[in-house]
Amino acid sequence: MPAACDVLVIGAGPAGSACAQTLAREGFDVVLADRHEFPRDKVCGDGLIPDAHRALARLGVLDEVLARARAATRVGCVGPGGGRVEVPARLAVLPRRELDEILRQAALAAGARWLAPVKFDAPLLDDAERVAGARFTRPGGAVQTVKARWTVLATGAAAGPLAAAGVCTRKAPSGIALRGYVKHDAMAGRLGGLEVVWHRALRGGYGWVFPSPGGVFNIGVGLTQRGTGARHDDLNLRALLDAFQRVHPPARELMQGGAVLGPFKGAPLRCSLEGAHGSRPGLLVAGEAAGSTYQFTGEGIGKALETGMLAAQAIAQGADASAQHVCARYEAALDALRPRFAAYEQANRINHQPWLADLLVWRARRSPDLVRRLSGVLEETHDPGRLVTAGGILRLLLPMT
Repeated sequence: MPAACDVLVIGAGPAGSACAQTLAREGFDVVLADRHEFPRDKVCGDGLIPDAHRALARLGVLDEVLARARAATRVGCVGPGGGRVEVPARLAVLPRRELDEILRQAALAAGARWLAPVKFDAPLLDDAERVAGARFTRPGGAVQTVKARWTVLATGAAAGPLAAAGVCTRKAPSGIALRGYVKHDAMAGRLGGLEVVWHRALRGGYGWVFPSPGGVFNIGVGLTQRGTGARHDDLNLRALLDAFQRVHPPARELMQGGAVLGPFKGAPLRCSLEGAHGSRPGLLVAGEAAGSTYQFTGEGIGKALETGMLAAQAIAQGADASAQHVCARYEAALDALRPRFAAYEQANRINHQPWLADLLVWRARRSPDLVRRLSGVLEETHDPGRLVTAGGILRLLLPMT
C-alpha cells in the first residue's frame, strides 16, 4: 500500500485521471485513489462535445474512445411548439463506465499507482496547516493514510468530500439529473443524432435522448438552478421523466417499445465554477468538485478534463515554488475559464423560459447563419449568452434581410 507520493489524486473520474496521467508523464510519483473498484457506473448523459474531443486528444485517448463510442454529426434542438433544428457538430456518446476506465488505464499506463476501494475521510495537515495527504477508510473499517506533497480533490458533485477537505462553500447542488439506458434496435437505425428537448412541461430544465453504441439510448431529464434559493431535494424527477415521454414522441416510443437496462439513477450537478474554493495550501480542487459543469446544458466532461490538466500543470510548473504560488497559478487558470461559464449562466434563461427555445428554433430554421452560430456554441467559438440578451432576442425578432 502506498504510504507516500509526490501527488495524491482523489477521484478517478475524468478530472482525476487526466490530472494523474499528465503528472505521471512528467515523472511525478502519483497515486490515483477512488472509493470504487473500476470499471464502475456513473450517472451522466455520456455526451462528448468538441471540448471533450480536444481534451481527449491531448491525453492521447481520443482514437480509442471514438472507436468504442457512437459517433454523431448533429444535435436536434426541439422547442416547446415542436419545431426542430439540426445543429452540426463533432459529437460522440460513450457510457461513463467505459470512458472513465479508458482514462484510468491511460493514467496507470503513464505510471500512476492505483488505490481502491478507499473512502476519503479527511486531509492530513502539517504543522503549518498545509494539506499533506489524506486519510482513507477501507471496506471493513481499516484506516489508511497517504502522505503527499500535493493533493488533488476530484471527487465529483458530492458535498461531503468538499466539506471534509475544508473547501466547500455551498452544499446545495446547482442542478440534478436522472438518466437510464434503454435498448431499442429498431430506433437505432433511424435516430442517429443527439436530441435535446425544451418544453413548458419541463420548465426549469430539459430532456434528452442520446444514442449509445449497440442500439442502446441514454435518456434522461435535468433541472438547473436559477438564483440562489432553488431546492432540488423536493423535485420529482420521475414525474419530469413521465412528462418528457408525454411531450416528445421519440422518448415515448423508446420507453414503450424498448428494454430498460437497469434502474434509472439520479445525481446532483455542480456548475459554473461555484460552490467550492479552488484551492488551499497543498490542495487543488478539480472537475465537478470545482463546479466544472455548464449550467445551461449540463455538459461537464470536457471542462472536467481541462481542469484536471490545469491542476497538473500548476503543480508541475510550480515544483520549486511556494504552495501559495501554485495555488495562485491554478486559481488564475480557473478564472480564465469563468467568462465561458458566465455565458452559459446567461443562456440558462432558456431552461426557465422555454419560449426562448421556440424563438431560437423558429429563427434558426430560416437562418443558416444562426445555425452556424449555434454550431459555434458547441465548438466554443460563439458565446451562447449573447443569444438570450435583450439585444440578442430583439435581433431574433427583427425581420430577416
